Amino acid sequence: MDTWQNELSAKRAPRRNRLALASLSALLLCALGTAAHAATAPAGFGRPPSGAYPILYNDHTVYARPDTLKRNRVLAAIVKNGHMYVPLRSMFEQMGATVSISADGKTFTAEKPGTSISVTLGVHNVVINHETRPLDVPPIMYRGVLLVPVRVLSEAMGAYVKWVPGRQIVVVRYIPPTPMPSAEPTVMPTEEPTAAPTPTASPTPTPEPTTYNGFVEAAASMPQNHNEFAAGGYCPSSYLAAGVYKFKHSPIAVKVNYGQELYLTSSQIADAYGNHYTQFATIDGGTAVTPVFLAQQRTLDVRLEYKVAKPQVYLGLGYLSTGNNYGYPRLTGLGVGVEKLPSLRPGLSLYGSAFYYPNASGNYTVTSATSSNYGRSYHQQYQVTKLDIGLALSLRHSPVFIYGGFSADQYAAKQNAPIGQTHNGPYIGLGVKF
Repeated sequence: MDTWQNELSAKRAPRRNRLALASLSALLLCALGTAAHAATAPAGFGRPPSGAYPILYNDHTVYARPDTLKRNRVLAAIVKNGHMYVPLRSMFEQMGATVSISADGKTFTAEKPGTSISVTLGVHNVVINHETRPLDVPPIMYRGVLLVPVRVLSEAMGAYVKWVPGRQIVVVRYIPPTPMPSAEPTVMPTEEPTAAPTPTASPTPTPEPTTYNGFVEAAASMPQNHNEFAAGGYCPSSYLAAGVYKFKHSPIAVKVNYGQELYLTSSQIADAYGNHYTQFATIDGGTAVTPVFLAQQRTLDVRLEYKVAKPQVYLGLGYLSTGNNYGYPRLTGLGVGVEKLPSLRPGLSLYGSAFYYPNASGNYTVTSATSSNYGRSYHQQYQVTKLDIGLALSLRHSPVFIYGGFSADQYAAKQNAPIGQTHNGPYIGLGVKF
């Protein structure tokens, strides 16, 4: 990662002044990676042999249609006559752009705020923000998918593209620039109103209605898992559980979240006997192969929260602990966030939370006697962001409520982590308030 950042900083000089102020507000996001701007493929890109290769975009595989399989891996990049092509729609939609096609089906336009890119099938030009630039090779059509040279990514979006010969993949790194914050409006002074006659009795503020002292809930979930063992597989038989207790006559509350995910690792290799294997990146920077297995990840999240606003809005301090059944270290860390608890009055109520753990870490020792790093210890670190939003339906004259929503956890690799992780998906369940 340090090597990429050094290469990128040299290519961003023309944009440095323009983004300096915005970079201050994006300090927490900088650890997730940096974007670069390059007129051509970066030095050391290499010359991959002709063929089709997977694209690893911000540590996740890009799926292009029609899928092309090679050794059970999804391929999205094509090398032809010494030039690298990537799918326009798949890559630009990953970067937040909207892709449209002209009536004749030959011109493709990708747009996002502040950026417009247009290419035409067979034409040696790309139009970036209404400025025409030449291309060494024109866009081509491959199995119904429009492919463009990698220069379009770097010149149009400031993406960093690199060929990794040891893994036979194309790596794309892109983080969009943070918009400059707008200035706060100037508050005009107002004249002090004339004091009204003092009423005989001052109205008493209406307190927020108390609907419960706490609740417990459990839900079935269907998250999609991305990590070094699985590229987007769903996790059946997964569940979430939580409990809340609010101290009487106090703004303090305690919430405990627990979740478990089960998923089969990706099948990437099969032998002549029908056995399936998973090839994965290891903590020590190498690769290994293991038979496909049922992986299990467990997460405990304990939060001490303080009420700051109505209705039911809390600031909190969280403690995160994650474990697994495949020998990787248990990660622990402290974080902060904000949470809106459901009101649980009869009818629908909204809830949600956002917590950030800047350093979830644990130690790992290599125990494989066949490894050259046998006995060596590694300190593994991630930055973890946990998001949750949903609705609760509370029944009249009953403590039972129904709830459902969507949770999203992102683990950004920080130190001695093979790749980042995401766990995203919907859930639905039942709860009881008391």
